[in-house]
Amino acid sequence: MRVGQNPIKSIERIAPPAPVTVVVISYIPFLGGYYADSLELLKLCLGSLWENTEGEYDLMLFDNGSCSEVQNYLLAQQAEGRIQWLTLSERNLGKAGAWNLALAAAPGAFVAYADSDVFFYPGWLQASVEVLKAFPKAGMVTAMPILTPEKYSTNTIKWAKKQRGIGMKRGELLPWENFWRHARSLGDTEKQARSFYSENESVKISFRRKRYYVGAAHFQFMAPKSVLLDVLPIPAERPMGRVRLLDEAINTRGYLRLSTETWFVQHLGNVLPTPGDFIGTPSVQPHVSKRRRNRRRIWGWAPSRRILQWLHGWSFERLHNNDLK
Repeated sequence: MRVGQNPIKSIERIAPPAPVTVVVISYIPFLGGYYADSLELLKLCLGSLWENTEGEYDLMLFDNGSCSEVQNYLLAQQAEGRIQWLTLSERNLGKAGAWNLALAAAPGAFVAYADSDVFFYPGWLQASVEVLKAFPKAGMVTAMPILTPEKYSTNTIKWAKKQRGIGMKRGELLPWENFWRHARSLGDTEKQARSFYSENESVKISFRRKRYYVGAAHFQFMAPKSVLLDVLPIPAERPMGRVRLLDEAINTRGYLRLSTETWFVQHLGNVLPTPGDFIGTPSVQPHVSKRRRNRRRIWGWAPSRRILQWLHGWSFERLHNNDLK
């Protein structure tokens, strides 16, 4: 039985979604150890997004099974109207599993993805959209200069060679300082970074007096929604999953993978940055407590870092072996 009519029937139109949906995935299971700074990094990520994004966009945040402190923070931000769509997963679905849900659900014609430790600089949104509009076959654009293995962008290079008006250069085109700034945020040692840098050439294309690096990164990118629907779902078997499968799928389908020549975003890693870690002077500053500064000094000392990493690995192996018995 029904009494009266649902008042929603009297509304003739609903507001359409913004043309761009920004998707951020967070996973902070506890606030300690590796994740000690992660909530502050999430706040820095979202703060830079809110401060430095011009133009219409909606924010979709998929929390992949974080602790209650993180989820309560996100709920408070949604209540203030800063997050348009918020999903709180009961458990960790893995990065690929979260991608499959969130990227497919994003309603915008363009989807901009970022891990929760990405910092946004002014102009990032416009720069990303400009690349997608300049190259109709573009499938994945990262808003910072990036060096990635060429095998994930073979069809971008093939396409560029066939086009009139497209120039292409290869070699040591990305300055070492720029590459190292990003590589160390991934936890690479300088030895590992220099080995990768020496073994992989940069490829740049030029078009209409603008230059772009060939290659993109899955920690931050923008893509047309139609492209994502073409390549999803990505197999999700482990927490991090085989995230390179997204890069491979974009390339295999013949879409272009590009990155901007200028830094519009920056990957921060799992430790709160100091002012010198940023490109220029950011409008949003991290809050670093005295306790965190002291911990950073301890971890920054190589001998203590090696001892703590060994203890972490030893304890993990002990617990893992006991579970198997």
